[in-house]
Amino acid sequence: MKEQIINYLPVWAVLLPLMATIPLYFIEQKSAKIRDWFAIVVAALTFGLVAAMYPTIKAGEVIFIEFPRIFPPFGMSFRVDVLGFTLALISSFIWLLCVIYSKEYMCHEHACNRYYPFLLLSLGGCIGVVLTGDLFSLFLFFELMSLASYVLVVHEETPAAMQAGYKYLMLTLVGGLALFFGIVITYELLGTVSFHNSAFFEGASGLVFTAFIAYLIGFGMKMGIFPLHVWLPDAHPVAPSPASALLSGIMLKTGAYGLLRVVYQFFGIELLTKVGWHHILLVLAGITIFLGSAVAIAQTDLKRRLAYSSIGQMGYILLGIALLNENALIGDIFHIFSHAIMKSTLFMAAGIIILKTGKRKISELKGIGKEMPITMFCFTLAALAMIGIPPLNGYVSKIFLSIGALDAGQSVYVLLLIISSLMNGVYYLPIIVAAFFGKEEGEHEHSEVKYSPLFKEASLYMLIPMLVLAFFTIVFGLLPSNFALELSEMAAKMLLGRG
Repeated sequence: MKEQIINYLPVWAVLLPLMATIPLYFIEQKSAKIRDWFAIVVAALTFGLVAAMYPTIKAGEVIFIEFPRIFPPFGMSFRVDVLGFTLALISSFIWLLCVIYSKEYMCHEHACNRYYPFLLLSLGGCIGVVLTGDLFSLFLFFELMSLASYVLVVHEETPAAMQAGYKYLMLTLVGGLALFFGIVITYELLGTVSFHNSAFFEGASGLVFTAFIAYLIGFGMKMGIFPLHVWLPDAHPVAPSPASALLSGIMLKTGAYGLLRVVYQFFGIELLTKVGWHHILLVLAGITIFLGSAVAIAQTDLKRRLAYSSIGQMGYILLGIALLNENALIGDIFHIFSHAIMKSTLFMAAGIIILKTGKRKISELKGIGKEMPITMFCFTLAALAMIGIPPLNGYVSKIFLSIGALDAGQSVYVLLLIISSLMNGVYYLPIIVAAFFGKEEGEHEHSEVKYSPLFKEASLYMLIPMLVLAFFTIVFGLLPSNFALELSEMAAKMLLGRG
């Protein structure tokens, strides 16, 4: 990196959605229409503030600003490098699309005066996680995001939602305590928790290993890796679909971001290779990949199948972290970016299906592609990308992860990635085939279609965000000039100390 630029853009990008929750609550008491557009404008401005940092990041510079007298002895700092910017950009963009999507999805829901403020609180927390400059500041926003998203999980207030929310909240508290414990150990041993002047642990000890496990629990819980995944398949199906898209597409990645930071900026490749602790990550990654993919096949509820799929995909990301080389890191960061697009598309499509037809069971989706061709086309693109079909974006990340596994001498993980892709096909392709070629019960082979093909499609408020994301599954896999891949390469080199 060339130099650090003092700039308040990251501060405003974080504070804007947080401060907007107060006027938003009072606006909601007056007019639902004004409320919806106010939330959309705030999300759009947040994305604009993040995007405005691109020229500085592209030039290889770092944005940094510090407030040392806040929360002593740590203070609070904001630091935007290429890794944090990449996650902030995709997070704020998908958040904007989900807020637009919510305009129709939530119009018949209850408690919208609670939903929208907590949606923006979660946005501020999420952006804060990836734009802060030290572990303690990250921890504060991590906890804010986790607690605010709990309200989104229990929004329906059904017994299933409350039970899932309780499980999520308990694991969040456990993860938060583990994370704080790891930060205290880091500060005690290194005298700093800052990213811009971070120091590596000098050697292995019981205390250093305890910090490693604490970070793995704290960030691994949010990622949904085995065996800390138990909250995820319950929380995703009961949350409103736009919240499910954000939980799976964005918030899981904050755990991956935190693990990337501590693994490469506090433990370091040299120490992990010497003591072999990265093998713990490799084993957990392998179990998570296989478990998520295998259990997804057995699910009959559409959103629950997508939730287990997310567990398997987070195993890919943990694998990229654990392989400790450049190609694996490029695939890892690009998969964080790509999975956010793919899984958000899938949950948006699932939300439209559930909202317009009331169908949640996969067995009920026969012929639904004739009723909802646009929705199922987007679902199909994202599902094929998840399987890893070229030239879609999921293929690119899996290729880099496979090359990274070979570079690390871990060819068994290439086989695991291939098996996982086949399993992805097992649980996605039957949905696609049944949707376009299956026949509903009572529909005869030569019966005439008595409805307009677009009769059950949602409004443009829901279709456009989904179409945009589906379009990007092609763009970021096909175009030779791929700025997402370029950012991933820059971030990987930075983490390895080569950029």
